[in-house]
Amino acid sequence: MPSIGYDKILVLDFGSQYSHLIARRIRELRVYCELHPCTMSMERICSFAPKGIILSGGPASVYEQGAPTVDPGIWDLGVPILGICYGFQLMMHQLGGEVARGTRREYGHAQLEIERSDPLFAGLGPNSTVWMSHGDKVYRIPHTFRRLAVTHNSEYAAIVDPERHLYGIQFHPEVTHTPDGMQILDNFVSLICRCNHNWTMGSFVEEAVRRIRDRVGEGKVIGAVSGGVDSTVAAVLVSRAIDDRFTAIFVDHGLLRLNEAEQVVSRLRNRLGIRLVAVDASERFLSRLQGITEPEQKRKIIGNVFIEVFEEEARKLGEVDFLMQGTLYPDVIESTPFRGPSAKIKSHHNVEGLPERMNLKLIEPLRELFKDEVRAVGKELGLDDDLIYRQPFPGPGLGVRCLGHLTRERLDILRHADAIYIDEIRKAGLYREIGQAFAVLLPVRSVGVMGDDRTYEEVIALRAVHTRDYMTADWVPLPYELLRIVSNRIINEVRGVNRVVYDISSKPPSTIEWE
Repeated sequence: MPSIGYDKILVLDFGSQYSHLIARRIRELRVYCELHPCTMSMERICSFAPKGIILSGGPASVYEQGAPTVDPGIWDLGVPILGICYGFQLMMHQLGGEVARGTRREYGHAQLEIERSDPLFAGLGPNSTVWMSHGDKVYRIPHTFRRLAVTHNSEYAAIVDPERHLYGIQFHPEVTHTPDGMQILDNFVSLICRCNHNWTMGSFVEEAVRRIRDRVGEGKVIGAVSGGVDSTVAAVLVSRAIDDRFTAIFVDHGLLRLNEAEQVVSRLRNRLGIRLVAVDASERFLSRLQGITEPEQKRKIIGNVFIEVFEEEARKLGEVDFLMQGTLYPDVIESTPFRGPSAKIKSHHNVEGLPERMNLKLIEPLRELFKDEVRAVGKELGLDDDLIYRQPFPGPGLGVRCLGHLTRERLDILRHADAIYIDEIRKAGLYREIGQAFAVLLPVRSVGVMGDDRTYEEVIALRAVHTRDYMTADWVPLPYELLRIVSNRIINEVRGVNRVVYDISSKPPSTIEWE
């Protein structure tokens, strides 16, 4: 959590798939925001000292037994509150309004008719397109509230208690399907909560360096670095904070891309001047992964071996106190059940699955940031664009892109196919326009014909997505000519592959990675 120099917005999560987007949008307004479960205690809420609170949507019905709720003391905190969808209905349910199942659902676009002037809708015209997703509706509001807007199916699409600055809206301003959504959120944060827009990456760097120094004291830190933007930015921050008491450790787990180990060592040592220990632990990783095909098991094994290696290297360096990791906020959101009713999607080796015996304390300077914020920090630190805009690569590496059994032969096939794919994307000038692109080796074989011979060989899937925050993503409609070139090169140049397919699924319902 940042120092008290920043104004803060608190988002309480009731299980909506859009909850993370609310926090992300507030951050885009340069106001610090955190997402916490709706079960957050009043003591912790008061300690967080928010300038405003947003209650997310959720899939439950407020009148059902066991529905997620919030401490009713929240209404008397004296800070503005914005309830969105379920959060709005919960506000009504607890404050004396009436919520019940609607005669019909309202899902998709709706026309919002604004009836009353209010700061929440400053800058908007009398009508606005909004995104609805609800089956219940508010039929009656408490006497202290006033109606602000309606839709065809919602008599109370937006309301306000002007004395307590309690707002409720039935639609979702955080999604791109609500064109004026950012303006509404900005109005709430700026005009109603009166937040200062001082959450910048320049201020974050100063704050992060100070916090690292305060926490580490005279201790020593080893850093888990992969060569990607996350771990590299984290390493530069820690190095700037404590200088030669930081040692970066790069582990070659045998699951890297073509020539990646050599490139990473050269960049960190020669270009960035970071004190680096490089460890080739590929044999250990691959032997532990032999025969393992279940993705969660793969991830946890890789995470455990990572920590083993770090502990060993720590002993060689003498007394070490901290382990640095490049954990990001989306990793935390996806990996842990911290979001109350929201579902855990998958584990990340850098935020869970760590052995209890680990003797090092974690230091995660980027834990509060989304990916594009990390890139902005990299620019503040003076890192070059090739590194800053390097596409993400998962900690488990090709271990979660080589589906099924992991062998050196199958990993080499995937390495070469992936290198061809990325090479052609760069030649087409599309690399910076794509959030993430990679090849996947499928656990199936395909019949084919090469020359006059029948083949029965591996299948490569290609993946490319557009994304703003890596929490949601849309597949990229790559040009057919590019796909043709990539497919031909892979089949002709990578021995053992006779078929290439393209993944056209978005997140959700899929994840970006296949495992």
